[in-house]
Amino acid sequence: MTDLRSHPTIVALSSGGGRAGVAVVRVSGPQVRFVLETIGGSVPVPREASLRRLRDRAGETIDTALVLFFPAPASFTGEDVAEFQIHGSRAVLARLLSELTTMAGVRLAEPGEFTRRAFEAGKLDLAEVEGLADLIDSETEWQRRQALRQMDGALGERCADWRARLIEAMALLAADLDFSDEGDVNGPLIEQACALAADVLVELRQALASFARGERVRDGFVVVLTGPPNAGKSSLLNALARRDVAIVSAIPGTTRDAIEIRMDLAGLPVLLIDTAGLRDSNDAIEAEGVRRALALAERADLVLALRAIDSSPNQTRPTERHLGVATKIDLSGSVMPGEIGVSAITGEGMPALLDAIASRLSGENATEPALLTRERHRIAVSDAISALNRMTQARHGQAEMLAEDVRLAVAALERLVGRIDVEDVLDQLFSGFCIGK
Repeated sequence: MTDLRSHPTIVALSSGGGRAGVAVVRVSGPQVRFVLETIGGSVPVPREASLRRLRDRAGETIDTALVLFFPAPASFTGEDVAEFQIHGSRAVLARLLSELTTMAGVRLAEPGEFTRRAFEAGKLDLAEVEGLADLIDSETEWQRRQALRQMDGALGERCADWRARLIEAMALLAADLDFSDEGDVNGPLIEQACALAADVLVELRQALASFARGERVRDGFVVVLTGPPNAGKSSLLNALARRDVAIVSAIPGTTRDAIEIRMDLAGLPVLLIDTAGLRDSNDAIEAEGVRRALALAERADLVLALRAIDSSPNQTRPTERHLGVATKIDLSGSVMPGEIGVSAITGEGMPALLDAIASRLSGENATEPALLTRERHRIAVSDAISALNRMTQARHGQAEMLAEDVRLAVAALERLVGRIDVEDVLDQLFSGFCIGK
């Protein structure tokens, strides 16, 4: 018999809070059938929406709702799960949750507890859980695509393939150790094992190379506007934001501190930062603004080096991190080679600038989302690469030592998908989920 205290049934609002047309309340655990019978009269046919009048124990109607039942193990959490699609009134929701949580063995869920139960039941690996968290938080198209790929198990599938080939390499090394003196064992087993590991190593390095882009898509790219006073930085910021964010003035040095806005740029999450005009100043506040501008430019993913078209050309040398922009092209002047000319007043050149920024940030050849998106992923894959580097570069020919390096690489990949040593990661990850997930 299930101990309801050690493994309670959990309930929570799974849709957004506040007044709405429909609200979804989710229940998971051993008491789900009892809940359905008590509040809805009977257990519905699995996976078929049933219109029910929900009643409290006194027989008073709480609401009329669509009710669904997902029996274990074929449910999100691997347990019996019920969903109540009720009217999205705060009063209805409060009354239903109050009624449910007074039942024996039923309590409100903690943040991420539904997903944690799915992970513990083997429904999701850790990378898929992280993808689900990122999908819930996604705000742009690239974030959605990347998170969906992660949630669909792309990283877990690749890890399973890498792990399988490394285990095959370990088997070859074990065979070399156990049967090297027997005549029926043919072939250079150590060489075969090293070849398998080398193939995996190439793919791990390719995955690691995409990490920086994956992390930036998840967290957001930083684009900094720099240039001398009156280069049109604040006007460009307002034009890109399509609203008045920064004060625009003909007086040099108007912008003293950095002004930040978040925006969706061609599906990419971007933090756009307007900075103080770059010049020598005896004004202590303006000088501090210049210092901060230079510091932000050093850390930026992309720097837009602005100059007014009627001013002297920038001395900044073009790099992958710098994009020259000539502003105020509605005035007289020339756009220099390598620059993009724009006018914040007429909008001329703005589409070309947006395309150039998106191209620089996403990468010219980025056709699909990155496989690695978190620092935890980078560390695990780096550890696996280090172990396989030692193994493939070894010249001692000792199968025992080679097998130990392969074992360490496999352990790193198992950490990546949450098979071992993940309790601290789980606690931090699930605490960031919404209650009903």
